[in-house]
Amino acid sequence: MKNHKKAVEKIAASVQHYFKRREPFRIFHGSTNSTRQTTHRRGNTVDISALSHVLQVDTQSKTALVEPNVPMDRLVEATIKHGLIPPVVMEFPGITAGGGYAGTGGESSSFKYGYFNETINSVEIVLGNGDIVTASNKENQDLFRGASGAVGSLGITTLLEMQLIQAKRYVKATYHSVRSIREAIEKVKKETLNPELDYVDGILFSKEHGVVVTGCLTDDLPATAQVQRFSDANDPWFYLHIKEKTFWSVEPITEYIPLAEYLFRYDRGGFWVGASAFEYFNFPFNQVTRWWLDDFLHTRMLYKALHASGQSRNYIVQDLTLPYSTVEEFIDYTTKSFGIWPLWLCPLRQTQLPTLHPHFCETETNSQILKPMLNVGLWGFGPAQHEKFVAKNRELECKLRDLQGMKWLYAHTYYEEDEFWEMFDRQWYEGLRKKYNAETLPSVWHKVRVDLDAQRQAVGNSWGSWALQFWPVGGLWGIRKAIESGEYLVARKSTWRTKDGPSQGG
Repeated sequence: MKNHKKAVEKIAASVQHYFKRREPFRIFHGSTNSTRQTTHRRGNTVDISALSHVLQVDTQSKTALVEPNVPMDRLVEATIKHGLIPPVVMEFPGITAGGGYAGTGGESSSFKYGYFNETINSVEIVLGNGDIVTASNKENQDLFRGASGAVGSLGITTLLEMQLIQAKRYVKATYHSVRSIREAIEKVKKETLNPELDYVDGILFSKEHGVVVTGCLTDDLPATAQVQRFSDANDPWFYLHIKEKTFWSVEPITEYIPLAEYLFRYDRGGFWVGASAFEYFNFPFNQVTRWWLDDFLHTRMLYKALHASGQSRNYIVQDLTLPYSTVEEFIDYTTKSFGIWPLWLCPLRQTQLPTLHPHFCETETNSQILKPMLNVGLWGFGPAQHEKFVAKNRELECKLRDLQGMKWLYAHTYYEEDEFWEMFDRQWYEGLRKKYNAETLPSVWHKVRVDLDAQRQAVGNSWGSWALQFWPVGGLWGIRKAIESGEYLVARKSTWRTKDGPSQGG
């Protein structure tokens, strides 16, 4: 804790310096899982990238003290050796604990535990004036609730105390085949009511084929059970595996997946976004090519390539959360307007209001509990012409609002400021900004919006940015920068990857 304290004091001093001069600043974390391109300069930046350690795992209280830049794979490696895991683990290994708290993190256990922030006991925050405070449900509660989802616009998170739960050796995963959008939605909702389940999510491959995946933590492995892994180059990508398994099936199919392999099952291929790289280069997409290019197809490398290539300007990466009652209509709309498949379905327990997370103000009958929502992951190529891409995103935002849904703020956001604040409690948020001296920090709207003027200026003033627009220059440059980053070595060295048990390729 001594080194942590010194690092935080240095950060606080830097923040205080900018506060006294009334100068805005940005925070450098060292990594990102946002798809927004960065257009600002590195000046007036507070570097917190060194805060990347798990400081303590307490087996008695089942908690962990974690610095904000600890990614999910390092966190799981640190806790699982003690027989514990976080209740909600973002399914991309490189997403950080701080990002999960300050952004929106919801995964297949979120129907049970809620968003990632609901599993946090307390946070240490450096305020906009340089003060260091603790926030929890007992202390500075308004800040604790407000900073979650505020993308760092209320202060800099420097430490989190996280809840942990008992780990088991395996997840008993069951794949339920569904044959329509409506059936998929109804099946997801039904399964979330089963108290024996730990995980629920779904994939829609088309209007006629989908899979709802349910999971239970277990130490028991029947003698005849099939153990399936997804982390090795010889293993199948998860979505392709269950698509093939369920294509002709009527009855549910059960497999046993080592716990960490389940938690990060979407890493290889980035759900299915990695398949788009093959499409971009007109390159064969099969088991051999996926094996050969495996180093490039883990999520850390995919993010590096996406940003460096400039392709994030024309690629739809959106998580869109709606009431169950409007999801089918929304998917009908995306099918006609975007034609993107597969789609991810993730059930979510809402957080209390007011909040900057996606929400819907309707409660269960005779209850104060907010109704659960269903997230739709829409990821795929958009229009190649940038003006049409922006127009399509604006159309998506309007349709989403018409159906009482909201998007996650890590992605491209085009709302005008007044339009943005129609969805959130602006008076509450600005009250927090004033109370906790955050008014010199960029607001949440300024942080999440796509600055189209800055994008155009960057392309117009830079030969390199201009050249990235042309095939295959952007893609090749993205590959080069991803290799230079060395991120592929992280996946190779990860200790959570299991080596025991048979695995079937695919």
